Amino acid sequence: MSSQRLYQIVKTFLNFGLDKMVPAHLLPWYAKLGRTSLFWLRNKHKDKTPEQRFRLAIESLGPVFIKFGQMLSTRRDLLPPELADELALLQDQVSPFAGEEAKAIIIKVMGEDVFAEHFKDFDNTPLASASIAQVHTATLIHGSDKIEQNIVIKVLRPNISKTILADIKVMSLFAGIVARWLPDGKRLRPKEVVAEYRKTILDELDLNREAANAIQLKRNFEQGSEFDKALYVPQIHSEYSFKNVLVMERIYGIGVGEIETLNELSVNMKLLAERGVEVFFTQVFRDSFFHADMHPGNVFVNADSPDDPTWIAIDCGIVGTLNQEDKRYLAENFVAFFNRDYRKVAQLHVDSGWVPVNTSVDEFEFAIRTVCEPIFNKPLSEISFGQVLVNLFNTARRFNMEVQPQLVLLQKTLLYIEGLGRQLYPQLDLWQTAKPFLENWVKEQMGVKAVFSKIKANLPFWNEKLPEMPDLVYDYLKNHRENQQQQTQLIQTMLFEQNKQNTRIVYSIIIAAIIIAGAIILS
Repeated sequence: MSSQRLYQIVKTFLNFGLDKMVPAHLLPWYAKLGRTSLFWLRNKHKDKTPEQRFRLAIESLGPVFIKFGQMLSTRRDLLPPELADELALLQDQVSPFAGEEAKAIIIKVMGEDVFAEHFKDFDNTPLASASIAQVHTATLIHGSDKIEQNIVIKVLRPNISKTILADIKVMSLFAGIVARWLPDGKRLRPKEVVAEYRKTILDELDLNREAANAIQLKRNFEQGSEFDKALYVPQIHSEYSFKNVLVMERIYGIGVGEIETLNELSVNMKLLAERGVEVFFTQVFRDSFFHADMHPGNVFVNADSPDDPTWIAIDCGIVGTLNQEDKRYLAENFVAFFNRDYRKVAQLHVDSGWVPVNTSVDEFEFAIRTVCEPIFNKPLSEISFGQVLVNLFNTARRFNMEVQPQLVLLQKTLLYIEGLGRQLYPQLDLWQTAKPFLENWVKEQMGVKAVFSKIKANLPFWNEKLPEMPDLVYDYLKNHRENQQQQTQLIQTMLFEQNKQNTRIVYSIIIAAIIIAGAIILS
């Protein structure tokens, strides 16, 4: 971490008055002395709220901090609503680096001959530029028939990993200060948040990981059913992809935020919004593998058939997974919520281990009811499903629920999906859209069909092990008998040794008594 960068960050924080967010009486003497010594750095934005100043400071520090602010904006379980709303305004508008430099990086990893043979029409002007990478268009020539395909090439920014690691060190330093001195520091868990961000952003620095995620997601939605056509993932050309370069099919969808364009094309917004919800729950509960970064920049609409619109997803750098137990408990939680069965919600949290086993179910049920009943007094179409989930996690945290990383990603993605759905179709009733899906899933997982499915899935294993069963039973009985014999011998040996020890003790007592008696007689 360079001292110059640290000074720049401190200067920015002080110029935006972020030091005022920590009450003076909580600061140690050396922090107050350090603040006084930097007397020329004063708050230049006194006319703005603390939340606005925090957002502007993050924005001015560059791409790494901007991306951190975006991630932080999804942690509504940790932040006050005003701060979360302000951070949600952050836009990742980053100046591109030179197109010639991007081309040089591509040629270096692919080789000049491969690039010259398979790529043409490379556009030096980037199609899009973000905090970690930028995208250029080109034409790919591949296959024995020399088929031409429009593609995009994603290139990591040069030396971005060094910048990110340096800035994360600074973030960790400030997180420690916030955790120690801010009144709400421990509840906000700043160290854990920075650690989570570090893992997420380092995963995004490996484009091979993104390629693998995209291939998996595409395969999940190519199972042949009519519904699977609701989501399209661009083709990845992994033979030309590397850790810092990714080649993929170019898509021509309409940005999900371009509402006017979608309306002009008479797109069926209700169907599109409902399909978005179904696609999300399918990823979570059917596939246990979901795109966890579905903000408007990563989601597009295929409106070729306005009455039958479908979704397009790109940038699979961040994905979430759930194990079978998490899926089952989560689905049962949702269904219990739909039915306003707060007792079951509380019991499920205890059974799943999300809250300590000694938690009072009665008290937990009352706390959940207190939070949720006012929400259910509104019409279902006005209820935010994502916000209910946030309120549930906030309530559970009061009962010492530990942060569940897989649930944080799920919560973040659900907020994105609900926001997109309501943006497209404000009357979207997410509850009614999701309830039949979840109820059917729970029945499939716990009914007779589920039992036969598990038996069918295990048949190959059982078929392989069945011929070995007689030998396994024989070996078990033989080992059991040998173990019993060994235990019997061990017990007999121990008893024999104990008897010998007891005999020695008796002899010692007799000899001692004789010696004492002789001494008395002599005296």
